[in-house]
Amino acid sequence: MSSPTIPVSNPQTQSPVATPAFRAFLSRISTSIRQGFSQRRPWSELIDRNYLARPDSLSEAATRIRKNLSYFKVNYITLLALILAFSLLSHPLSLIVLLSLLASWIFLYLFRPSDQPLVILGRSFSERETLGILVVSTTVVIFLTSVGSLLISASMVGFALVCAHGAFRVPEDLFLDDQEPASAGLLSFLGAPASSAAVAARV
Repeated sequence: MSSPTIPVSNPQTQSPVATPAFRAFLSRISTSIRQGFSQRRPWSELIDRNYLARPDSLSEAATRIRKNLSYFKVNYITLLALILAFSLLSHPLSLIVLLSLLASWIFLYLFRPSDQPLVILGRSFSERETLGILVVSTTVVIFLTSVGSLLISASMVGFALVCAHGAFRVPEDLFLDDQEPASAGLLSFLGAPASSAAVAARV
């Protein structure tokens, strides 16, 4: 008499959105943004007209820009982000394309388990092939469509405004020596913590 067959159930594949690594990544982003904004200077101090004056030379303008960048770093990053957001919102198609590209990187590569091949229309793609497709798609979107020119033009406008303000803002009233370094603040999630979270998702 043959022994009864024990049914074996296949575990359900966990969605990338529900993985602990992805949730930790989102938590890290939220924490980093809150820490960054806690170092933001008052906007009234940024636009105080009493401390606006024309620089006497290019060297003085460069010195002012360097000091103001160090002091108003979070405010300047916020200003750049607002300009980029306004440019993208005024071009909905470019925004949709950019968000789709970002979602593709997140769900098809960064937080997709490495033991699960990508299957599209019945064809299985290896991790190297997936990476190659994403790199080519990113290159095409950034350099061969209007998305790239929109991002570049918005960034140039933002940098021009930041440099103009930094050159005309007199920094004598700023206490640069007492401030904490802001490098671990607003955008720190793009560094090691994000990389470690992505690596953990692919193990």
